[in-house]
Amino acid sequence: MKLVILGAGESGVGTAILAQKQGYDVFVSDMGPIKPRYKKKLEENNIRWEEKQHTADEILSATEVVKSPGIPDTAPMIQALIKQGTPILSELEFAKRYSKGKTICITGSNGKTTTTSLIYYIMKKWGVDVGLAGNIGRSFALQVATEDHDWYVLEISSFQLDNMFDFRADVAVLMNITPDHLDRYEFEMQNYTDSKMRIIQNQTPKDSFVYWSDDEYIDNELRKRLEGYAPKPTPSSHCAVSGNPTLVPFCDADIDPNSDFPLPGKHNQRNMMAARAAVRAAMAKMDLPAGKQQKFEDILTQCLKDFPGVEHRLEKVVEKDGILWINDSKATNVDACHVALEAMSRPTVLIVGGKDKGNDYNDIKALVKEKCRAVVYMGVDNQKLHEAFDDLGIGVADTHSMKECVEACRQFAQPGDVVLLSPCCASFDLFKNMEDRGEQFKELAKQ
Repeated sequence: MKLVILGAGESGVGTAILAQKQGYDVFVSDMGPIKPRYKKKLEENNIRWEEKQHTADEILSATEVVKSPGIPDTAPMIQALIKQGTPILSELEFAKRYSKGKTICITGSNGKTTTTSLIYYIMKKWGVDVGLAGNIGRSFALQVATEDHDWYVLEISSFQLDNMFDFRADVAVLMNITPDHLDRYEFEMQNYTDSKMRIIQNQTPKDSFVYWSDDEYIDNELRKRLEGYAPKPTPSSHCAVSGNPTLVPFCDADIDPNSDFPLPGKHNQRNMMAARAAVRAAMAKMDLPAGKQQKFEDILTQCLKDFPGVEHRLEKVVEKDGILWINDSKATNVDACHVALEAMSRPTVLIVGGKDKGNDYNDIKALVKEKCRAVVYMGVDNQKLHEAFDDLGIGVADTHSMKECVEACRQFAQPGDVVLLSPCCASFDLFKNMEDRGEQFKELAKQ
């Protein structure tokens, strides 16, 4: 069996190490340069690799291919693999084959990272043997290869779900579905929605599906699947087998106005409710005696009071001269920016911009006009932002680096204001990634 891995980042190298342990002939290929630390891991494990090219003979002779979620189906090598019928998997699909662990799997357009981190925080405090993986933490495959856990908390993107077929979540969590990544889904919302709904594939009534029932799409999509709706697969995937899980809905009417949860905003109350329901569903699978169940509830209550939050998500950076600087670099779509603005109680200077993903900024125009003193655009091409916000009668500035951006914000902001980085967009036009964007903002804000 030959496994080819396209992309030599955290997930790709972890997959290579697991595959070799399982007896595969492994080859790793990356069209870009491979980071030195990953080269070292490949060399230490005697795994063949190449960088800055894809050798067709090596790749097209694979029995299966695991591709990085960032590689689109339109890439020439993916097209060639699709044409000849080679199965294309995600890291999570491959790793789950060899893991004894149960999984809590979280997806959604927004709130994934906070909810995933909170669930992991609770499980660790409870003393469960648990790993954190997916879009966050260390490679799932590498953990399976070196220290397989009893449980995993997995943050899963739509791109990963597209190439997951036999995978089954013991507890699935769907936070919400709002327009995002439409450039990868033919600008069709239904295609993106179908991808998110794959989180319940293969689930049985013994498994749980936790979801926000106030969402615009989820209830309708569940009903359609009961009526036999068959979603169109992406080119590199095939149809998902619809699941039949035990439904665990939650809604805004369940929000406790006296909650001690420390993170601001209604969206964080939803994140908290989802995490609480997911961990309780996991606990039910453990069949604990009454005494241990009560201990769990005590730990859960405490965790919901002292959870420290997530870096780059409404992260308070510094307050100087009466101006609070908040890093929300993880807000890579319009809805994430919307919930961030809703949580603001002070006049706001908003930073938006980056690599547009088919965004419709009309969804936040009224909120921007209500909440914002000014909007600072930050990107290689800000024309779409000018068209969206220049007519609101508030201050605007055009910038093309974080340094320019922070300087413009300092000019607009007044004592009592907030400067909020909540970009609505991907980061790849000016930055290495979302984390790089947030780190630059924090460093300059502190200066």
